[in-house]
Amino acid sequence: MHSDQPRIYLVDDSRLDRELLAGALDGLGRIQSFEDAEAALSAVLEDPPDVLITDHVMPGMSGTDLLARVRGERPEVEVILVTGVASVEPAIAALRAGASDYIRKPVEPETLRHTVQQALLRKRLIAENERLQEGLRVAESCRVLASCLEPGEVYPLALDLLLGIAGLPCGLAVFRRAAPVQNYGVAFRGFDEEASRRLRHWLVEEKGVDLDALESITALDRGPVIDGMREVGVDVDGLVAVPIRSAGGGGGVLWLMGRDTSRDGLLAGRFDTVREYAELALGNAERYLQAKDRAFVDDVTEIYNARYLHSALENEVQRAARYGNALSVVFLDLDRFKAVNDRHGHLVGSQTLRCLAQMLLECVRQVDTLARYGGDEFTVLLADTDHAAAMAVAERVRASVEAHAFEAADGSLLRLTVSAGVASFGLHGESGEGLLDAADQAMYRAKSQGRNRVCSAGEIDEGGAGAV
Repeated sequence: MHSDQPRIYLVDDSRLDRELLAGALDGLGRIQSFEDAEAALSAVLEDPPDVLITDHVMPGMSGTDLLARVRGERPEVEVILVTGVASVEPAIAALRAGASDYIRKPVEPETLRHTVQQALLRKRLIAENERLQEGLRVAESCRVLASCLEPGEVYPLALDLLLGIAGLPCGLAVFRRAAPVQNYGVAFRGFDEEASRRLRHWLVEEKGVDLDALESITALDRGPVIDGMREVGVDVDGLVAVPIRSAGGGGGVLWLMGRDTSRDGLLAGRFDTVREYAELALGNAERYLQAKDRAFVDDVTEIYNARYLHSALENEVQRAARYGNALSVVFLDLDRFKAVNDRHGHLVGSQTLRCLAQMLLECVRQVDTLARYGGDEFTVLLADTDHAAAMAVAERVRASVEAHAFEAADGSLLRLTVSAGVASFGLHGESGEGLLDAADQAMYRAKSQGRNRVCSAGEIDEGGAGAV
């Protein structure tokens, strides 16, 4: 017999009756017989069956007493009472006490089979109803994910939902945000500060987990992830991994600290419901951010525009003022770029600007902000960068542009140069607007001194303007 067959317990002090009952139920499930109610009760409490069939009158504990104990401690068990009493009162009392049904002796095999089949059907329907209700509760709880407009919020919320469903105290989320910058994030639940610090270092800085390795919900009791956690001092016996993916390139894994949790089919189904809702929410959040980002991206160069620059600059100025961090701005302008448009046309001019933008991205860090300010003007916002370092960055950009050969439509090569001005927070301005103005004025001074050079805002004299 297969392990997924229904289990039926028979209780009767008569060996002959037990054999008759077992014969009548042949093929309906796995049958186990008991000659007294005490032994049956012990088995029910340890390993409850689907259906319990018990005689009414037995030495020691009666069938009615057994019914009461089972109803109180294992209410999910269907109990059928078999009675030899001719009157209807014992049957009514049994039904009121919670019996699923009753059968009078002598037992007709077909009646017994039909009664047991009805009890099994009722149990399946109740279980299915409970599964549907729980599924609805899980789906309802997942609605909170729909309000997430930041992809990084989806993973911690989904982790909380999974831990609540599984009844587990500890878990973590490791995720990768989608383009334009694929950076990593983590969220911890149930870990102390020191364990969280060690795990964050291992997961993010050392890239201890391959976020693309898992395709489905998986239970683990060994492997590199568990070994890595143990190496950083986290005691773990088992993990359940729930991967989340998005079409936009983002994705992550939610790790639940618990052994064999996903092997419960019902629980695994609920996990999968959370995963589906999380992936849907992740896709929606990424599309929202992409649409939002387009408002801040320049159509020609596909880097940030002046609108985004002003917003980012104000944030960085506030951070520099509050924490005393260094902050610098580089203002760049192509020299005599109008001649390129006049000679080769605006299509070549646009292609040249796109190429220049990619060159500038290679000259700065990911944490820096590069924006097209307008026309052939570009601005670089250098976070945590003092004036000397910013001058060095500007000089590196100037030299790179001078050394690069841009290609025109006819195959000829274009040689371009840039003039740059550099201003730093605290030295040349206390506001975003003041910094931009100081860097702009320094750039004009560089042009007035012959172009293709870098000028500090500290070098500006009275009346120091210049040629374009």
